Amino acid sequence: MANTFKLKTKKNVGVTTAPLYVVPSSTTTVVIGITASNISGNNINVGIGITRAVADDVHLMKNIPIPQGSSFEFMQGNKIVLETTDTITAKSDVNNSLDVALTIMEIT
Repeated sequence: MANTFKLKTKKNVGVTTAPLYVVPSSTTTVVIGITASNISGNNINVGIGITRAVADDVHLMKNIPIPQGSSFEFMQGNKIVLETTDTITAKSDVNNSLDVALTIMEIT
């Protein structure tokens, strides 16, 4: 099995739920960290979730306020294991207001 560390990014996330990362086939992924940055001129509320093909979709965080010009680091030592076709998603309550960085390790 190969372990590969990767950084996935998504810029200008807005009011429509945006996929950040989809786990490829024959892969297990460990989420190491998620950083959400407010790039707008206003305070925003952010949600990060997991969409699953074979189980319940869940919110990892919902309506978390991020002040103008600030970032929020989600995870702080915890890990999340994702399976094939699981998707990490993000959403903001203001259009084009959120940049997200996702640090992962893919196990193939």
